[in-house]
Amino acid sequence: MCGIVGYVGPRPATRILVEGLARLEYRGYDSAGLAVAHRKALRITKAAGRVDDLRTAIGDADSPGRTGIAHTRWATHGEPSERNAHPHTDADGRIAVVHNGILENADELRAKLVADGVVLRSDTDTEVLPHLIARALDDGSRSLEEAVREALRVVEGTYGLVVLDARRPEELVVARNGSPIVLGLGDGEMFVASDVAALVRHTRQVVFLADGEIATLTAAGYEGSRLASPITVDVDDDAYELDGHPDFLSKEIHEQPAALRRVLAGRLDARFATARLDGLRLDPRELRGIRRVTFLGCGSALYAGQIGAGLVEELARIPADAEQASEFRYRNPLVDPETLYVAVSQSGETLDTLAAVEELQRKGGRVVGVVNVVGSAIARQCGAGTFLHAGPEVSVASTKAFSSMATSFALL
Repeated sequence: MCGIVGYVGPRPATRILVEGLARLEYRGYDSAGLAVAHRKALRITKAAGRVDDLRTAIGDADSPGRTGIAHTRWATHGEPSERNAHPHTDADGRIAVVHNGILENADELRAKLVADGVVLRSDTDTEVLPHLIARALDDGSRSLEEAVREALRVVEGTYGLVVLDARRPEELVVARNGSPIVLGLGDGEMFVASDVAALVRHTRQVVFLADGEIATLTAAGYEGSRLASPITVDVDDDAYELDGHPDFLSKEIHEQPAALRRVLAGRLDARFATARLDGLRLDPRELRGIRRVTFLGCGSALYAGQIGAGLVEELARIPADAEQASEFRYRNPLVDPETLYVAVSQSGETLDTLAAVEELQRKGGRVVGVVNVVGSAIARQCGAGTFLHAGPEVSVASTKAFSSMATSFALL
């Protein structure tokens, strides 16, 4: 769990980046940092601790640069420290990278770089990326995007990343594989983040990158192959404010009645005493052919799926069960064409659940999604299902999303 923010446009970037990090601090708070491009150089500030510590480190030395990237970290490789905080740079301080995910062959790549004489300054897997990108540029890559593509050819693992080149301060390059990246479309400016929470203060027009996609952002817009069309997220900026509550857990507990009303809205058919879930895209013949329902999820989504299995058996009198999504693909499952599989995820980005969906689809299974975030990876991959409309859930402990999942399963 880490947070990424990036900006390119006409305004000074530092304040926008720090505000965005504050919105994402629940995703990582052991260190934070940012890099801003100005006059063909990068001004980098890092701090161990929380975003407020980064604000203190910046102090009055705010850069006027109008392009920058930032990151708040939850450590995976290397201890929590300023040295391991993102952004990481190449030896010349030209290329800066912020990265979410885990590079599985990082040790091998680090060993090769060290053998070539590169001095690595951190213990992180991320640090290999700016060195690989800089090397690709030195070897003749015609653009920053091309250099990023070349670097990623030798990388194994998951990533959501943003790259800044001091010599190309008018652009950012973003890439995704297994870790969320969202573009925010402004008026003469572009934003990027790992979560829409950092974007809605500035824009509701967003583009969710899919795995394998790379894009170049400038103030005028974005370019990339196969990118989805922009969508409008139905989230207010104040949804990420405490609104008088002591913490987000308390706030989200009290938001449950309104969230459950949204789950039910437009889905109850009083005339026929049933529910309408048109998003499932199953006709009556297909519904009658279902002989079993299996819920797939991780963490609280799995527990909600267990409730769902009980409700399906009690109300529909159809056998049902719930299974840990992270184990599903590894047991080489037999996929029953008469079973409806339900992939459950609050964020819609849970990697193990997404992998289970892809495994099912490869084997011809019928799978629908129950997710909270419109445009998320699982929603796009399934192409059918129901949205919870529970609103943003910031607290680590699931409350309104969990109760909304259980309620949607009662409708199912």
